[in-house]
Amino acid sequence: MEGLTKFVQDINSVLWGVYCLIPLLVGTGIYFSFKLKFVQIRKVKQICHQTFSGMTIFGEKAGKHGMSSFQSLATAIAAQVGTGNLAGAATAIALGGPGAIFWMWIAAFFGMATIFAEAVLAQLHRKKTETGRVLGGPAYYISQGLGSKFLAGFFAIAIIVALGFIGNMVQANSIADAFVVAFDVPTWATGILLAVLAGLVFSGDTSRIAATTEKMVPIMATLYLLGGLWILITNITELPNAFRMIFVGAFDPQAATGGIIGAGIKEAMRYGVARGLFSNEAGMGSTPHAHAVARVEHPVQQGFVAMMGVFVDTFVVLNMTALVIFVTGVLDGHTTGIALTQLAFAKGFGSHGFGYGFVAVCLFFFAFSTVIGWYFFAEQNVRYFFGQAGIPEFRVFVMGFIMLGSFLKVDLVWELADMFNGLMVIPNLIALWGLSKLVGKALDEYELKFPVKPSEQK
Repeated sequence: MEGLTKFVQDINSVLWGVYCLIPLLVGTGIYFSFKLKFVQIRKVKQICHQTFSGMTIFGEKAGKHGMSSFQSLATAIAAQVGTGNLAGAATAIALGGPGAIFWMWIAAFFGMATIFAEAVLAQLHRKKTETGRVLGGPAYYISQGLGSKFLAGFFAIAIIVALGFIGNMVQANSIADAFVVAFDVPTWATGILLAVLAGLVFSGDTSRIAATTEKMVPIMATLYLLGGLWILITNITELPNAFRMIFVGAFDPQAATGGIIGAGIKEAMRYGVARGLFSNEAGMGSTPHAHAVARVEHPVQQGFVAMMGVFVDTFVVLNMTALVIFVTGVLDGHTTGIALTQLAFAKGFGSHGFGYGFVAVCLFFFAFSTVIGWYFFAEQNVRYFFGQAGIPEFRVFVMGFIMLGSFLKVDLVWELADMFNGLMVIPNLIALWGLSKLVGKALDEYELKFPVKPSEQK
C-alpha cells in the first residue's frame, strides 16, 4: 500500500507541479482574459445584475427541465466552497507563506475568464433527452463541439471517480474528523448521518438538490463570514499588517514571516495558485454541469453568473480564512490544514471549545454542500453513458463511499482524489482551447443583442 501511495504521490507532484497543470490552467485564464477583452472587468455591472436580480432562497421549483440561474450558481458554489476554503487556504499559507494568498488572487482573477468560457460552452452544447431532461457539461461539449467521443468518455469516467466516489470520501472524512475533535462524536455515527442525509437529497433528484443548495449556500456563507468578521473587527489594528504580510510575502516570503516559514517565491506561487485553482475549480470542468442546466435567455448570461462563483469562493470566503489566521497571529510554521484554521478561530473567539465547534459546524455545511454538488456533477456523467439506467444504483454506491470515507482515513485515498481531479482537467482544457472561437462569438453576439445603454456606462 505504501508503495502505491508513493507512486500516486509522484504522479501528483508532476501533474500538479509548476510545469504541468498549474501553468496550463493559469495560461488558459490569461488567454481567455485577453481574448474576451477582460470580460471579468468590463462586465462587472452585468455580472452583479445577472447574479443578484434572481437571488432567492425560495426559487421556482427545479426539475428535469433545468434550474433557475441562481439555483445553478448555488449548486456550483456548493461544490466550490468546501473544505478547501477552510483547510486549503491554511495549507497554502503554512507551506508557501502569506504571499500564497496574493497568488491565489491572481489565479482567481484569470480563472474568472476560464469559468466564463466553460459556462458558455456548457450552455451552447447542452442537450434535451426524449423525456425532456436537460443535460450538459464538458462531456457534451467535448463530444458535440470538439467531436471526440474518446476524450468525452475519458473525462466522464475521471469525474465520476474523482468527485462521485473518491472526492466525497474526502469530504466525509473532513467532517468526521472535525466532529471528533469538537464534539467527540464517533466517526461511524457521523458517517451514517451523512450517508442518510445525502441519500434524502439525492433521492429528490434535481428539484431537491437545487432547493437544498439555494438555501444552504447563502446560510453557510453568512454564518462563516459573520464569525470571521467579528474576529476581524475585534482585531482591526492587525489588519494593515495582515495585508502587508500578503503583499510582501508574495515576493519575499522570508521577510513576511521573519523566517518562520522557510518558503521562497516559487513555493508561494506554487501553493497559492494550486490551492486557489483547486478551491474555485476554474478550468477543472466540474461547475459547467450546473451552469448547463440554467434557464437563461442567452448563454453569456450564465457565463456572467459563473464568474461570480469564483469571486465568492476566493475573494470572499477563502480570504476570510486567510485574514483570520493572520490577525490572530497563530501562524507558527508547524500547524497546517484545518488545525490551523480551528486554532485561529479558537483564539479569535477567545474560547477553545467555541472556536473549534464553530469551525466544525461550518465545515459540516461547506463539505456537505460540496458532496451534493459533486454528486450532481458525477450523476450528469453517469447519464451521459447510461441515461436514467443505473442512477438508483449509483446513488447507493455514493452513499456507501460517504460512509466509508468518514472513518477510513487512508493517505492513498487523498492522493487518488488529487490525481483524478488532475486527469479530468486535461480533456477539458483541450476542449476550451479548441472551442475558444465559439466563446468569443457568443460574447460578440450577446453584446450586439443586448447593447449597454449610455446611461449604464457611467
